[in-house]
Amino acid sequence: MDESLLSLVIVLIFAFLTPIVLDRFRISFMPVVIAEIIMGLIIGKSGFDLIRGGSWLDILSTLGFIFLMFLSGLEIDFSAFRSSNKKIKLANGKTEPNRLGISILIFSAIFILSVGLSYLFVWMGLIDNIVLMTVIISTISLGVVVPTLKEANIMKTGIGQIILLIAVIADLVTMILLAVFVSISGDSQGNMWLILILFVAGILLYFVGRRFKNRPIIERLSTGTVQIGTRAIFTLIIVLVALSETLGAENILGAFLAGTLVSLLNPKPEMVRQLDSFGYGFLIPIFFVMVGVDLDLWSLLSNKKLLLLIPLLLIALLISKIIPVFILKKWYDTKTVLASAFLLTSTLSVVIAAAKIAERMEVITPEMSGTFILVAVISCIVTPIFFKKWFPKENGFEPKQKVTFIGANQITLPVSKQLDKELFEAAVFHKKMEKPDSHISDTVFNITELPNYNEAELENAGVFETDILFISTGDEELNATLAIHAKELGIERVIARIESPDLTAPLKEHEVEVFSTLLSTKAFVTALIESPNIADIFTNQETALYEIEMRNPNYHNMKLREFPFVGDLIVVRIFRDNESLVPHGDSRLKIEDRLIVTGTREFVDDLMREIQF
Repeated sequence: MDESLLSLVIVLIFAFLTPIVLDRFRISFMPVVIAEIIMGLIIGKSGFDLIRGGSWLDILSTLGFIFLMFLSGLEIDFSAFRSSNKKIKLANGKTEPNRLGISILIFSAIFILSVGLSYLFVWMGLIDNIVLMTVIISTISLGVVVPTLKEANIMKTGIGQIILLIAVIADLVTMILLAVFVSISGDSQGNMWLILILFVAGILLYFVGRRFKNRPIIERLSTGTVQIGTRAIFTLIIVLVALSETLGAENILGAFLAGTLVSLLNPKPEMVRQLDSFGYGFLIPIFFVMVGVDLDLWSLLSNKKLLLLIPLLLIALLISKIIPVFILKKWYDTKTVLASAFLLTSTLSVVIAAAKIAERMEVITPEMSGTFILVAVISCIVTPIFFKKWFPKENGFEPKQKVTFIGANQITLPVSKQLDKELFEAAVFHKKMEKPDSHISDTVFNITELPNYNEAELENAGVFETDILFISTGDEELNATLAIHAKELGIERVIARIESPDLTAPLKEHEVEVFSTLLSTKAFVTALIESPNIADIFTNQETALYEIEMRNPNYHNMKLREFPFVGDLIVVRIFRDNESLVPHGDSRLKIEDRLIVTGTREFVDDLMREIQF
């Protein structure tokens, strides 16, 4: 067998075994990409030296690097930059700060401090390039921050959103700074203005994509063996990567720009999952394993200067985040602020990118590049552990979800009153000229009247500042129009009352949930006649069906038979991503699983407390 192909086989086998080993030994604190680098260390120069490289690995590793940068851009949620004027009271009685404003302020302080620390490293003679050092100190790993926030159940809380925004801003700014570094340090010095052509091309491609995204032909060609959307994305990546290299920038800038453009176009979740699956299932593990393979720890550890750099750089990372984040002490307690600062100290993709590029451009030595990567690995292992240890559990409770109803009638009004007050905050809006249904019009409801259902009027009234929007006016075409507009504004869940099948298909394409009184009544009456006991489950408050999300990392990967269920409870179904699983004793619980259970409310509440927090 060709030596290059044999090396690829070894890399792929170890990449395949890595998550199995982590799962088997329940090493939940370590990101899988870090484990892949460690696997690379074992089989590479620092370990058994089994890998000889070659064209196969070089090409696939480069593609993995490009795809990693693309997914880093895709990870950026630009809806997070929408600032809300709504004043939120914290548990301590203080008013929450403006999330976007405070995030920009904190990152500005991080960046200024990083520049100062970079000058200090240059003054000490540890490195020569201030721009490169600023990139490495100021960057924050979205790939570590996002899953850690989700696991801690604080993604949608105020502090969670602030942490996320700081990380997003850091990712954007440091990628641009890395492009500047390449321009001023590479062969194309003085041609930095050429990079503007890349961004102009990106903007033009964005408008082209936006124009054609929802065309019928695109929808028609997005199924079966054509998959035009996937083809378009890969074409976009290669075009921008090629343009980036032609203009004297690094290929990763084009890939990152492609990711941000796709993110701005709001791709369907199924498409994002497909891209994640391809990237993190094949190309990206090869890149991370090869990062470990190429890392020569013995050479690095024999250099006293580099050994000194490791703790100093870790200290610099901590100082650059802890001091600016302490601005939040005005609103949050010390533990919350300190834990947040530690999480923001994690660095990974951009540091590896910067180190590899600087090494290739001969700005730094391979040993210095390895030192930066080693520091990034250490930060990604250590900082999430300290975050979980220090972050107060009481801050992990998500705020009430805001549910807004458009249209007051015999469906929306009773539901708005019946929702669990501890979990939901309901508001009803309707037109002044319309009257609620006669038989409930005398009941006292909290209804806000509007002159009309015009989109601008609804926006001014704050109708679209909600988590869940239920649209049930008397005009189903208006319901459909408002539902699509709400999804374009980024509302996570939109439910529209639609009776006509013709309107249902286009709404589902926009991921709008459709509710039909006719179909619901027909289904329930059929169940009532054919299966009265099943129908009773939906109406009996004592033994109803409940959906509970599994968020407690202590029970991740635990078999149902091992879980300490108490009382009168039955797990009916487990929903994982788009899968519906029939539970049995050997079924393993996973973070973000949605369990459908039935039982008495007392025991359901106990289970909710056990696995959600």
